Amino acid sequence: MHRYKNLLKTFLKLILTGLALYLVFRKIDTQQLFELVKTIQWAWLIPAILFFVLSKVATAVRLNQYFKNIGLIIAEKLNFRLYMVGMYYNLFLPGGIGGDGYKVYLLHKQFKTSVKKLLQAALLDRLGGLVAIVFLLFGLFLIVEVKLDFLETSLWNLLMIVGMMLTIPGFWLAQKFLFRDFLPSFWSANAWSFAGQIAQLICAWFILMALGINEKILAYQLVFLLSSIVAVLPLTIGGVGARELVFVYAHQYAGIEETAAVAFSLIFFLITAGVSLVGAFVKVELDKKS
Repeated sequence: MHRYKNLLKTFLKLILTGLALYLVFRKIDTQQLFELVKTIQWAWLIPAILFFVLSKVATAVRLNQYFKNIGLIIAEKLNFRLYMVGMYYNLFLPGGIGGDGYKVYLLHKQFKTSVKKLLQAALLDRLGGLVAIVFLLFGLFLIVEVKLDFLETSLWNLLMIVGMMLTIPGFWLAQKFLFRDFLPSFWSANAWSFAGQIAQLICAWFILMALGINEKILAYQLVFLLSSIVAVLPLTIGGVGARELVFVYAHQYAGIEETAAVAFSLIFFLITAGVSLVGAFVKVELDKKS
């Protein structure tokens, strides 16, 4: 029964992914997209890939901070290999156990660490990344001009400032009451969260340079962060389609070029998929001395 549920979940995700991509390509000029791809300056994608990998190194270190809080000591090198395998499971085996589930299963089996604590660490890891994105979004909304009347008011700007002021204290309170065991690493883990997210923004900047985009950079970054939140939702395969839809429908408000935005999003996905695929060839050998 569980197997059929996973197959059904994957099938539904495939349908939603296909539908989202259909809507995207109906909205854009595909010929213009192909012409844009021909002009890509490929050299810029090398540092883009490098900073994407660095972002994953940062988030892997963050997760290991949480592991240490529950008495699970794993070498950073081994932890990163485990993280890479988890990325592969998340992207290429979306209907199965998933990357987080795989890590929880493996670590519980080898180290007998509480499944509840491991699940809390995995959940907090996701929340930490989301908190960094939300904080940066508040900041960008203050800087970027968005063509929606209610976003250009003093009240909206005040809400963004208050949001920035409350995001970190609010997350600290949530950890204090819901994830108390992980509170000792609050500041270091959040520092790694911001390091990881900033590395992804730099990665995004290099992709924009590869596409020859040198205007409205912060507007693209704003929509990129919004699309990152949508892509986290388990609706499509690896967020494909969902992320592109955000760019398509946000372009008129953020003043970004529609076709270039979709090209940017697709390149980011290909970098994600390429790095995640490496996880298929990574061997993880855990022992209690790790």
